[in-house]
Amino acid sequence: FAGNLKNKFKSNKTMEINNIGNNAGLIWNALNANGKMTETKLKKETALASADFYTALGWLAREGKINVVVETRCGKDCEYLSL
Repeated sequence: FAGNLKNKFKSNKTMEINNIGNNAGLIWNALNANGKMTETKLKKETALASADFYTALGWLAREGKINVVVETRCGKDCEYLSL
């Protein structure tokens, strides 16, 4: 029983890491195709659930593949995500 549970957990963990990587690819591809985007627009473009979106965003940040750009427009700061 314990061996089966351990193998099942290991399998789920690997699948989860693959999903995070795939979701990170969706975000990267959207930014690559469209240039800088607001968080809201990027989230809508990728159609990822919040947890999946932010986990994938963290993955890209950890790898140094994403930037936050702050621009002032009409007297207010706007944040954009870019490659």
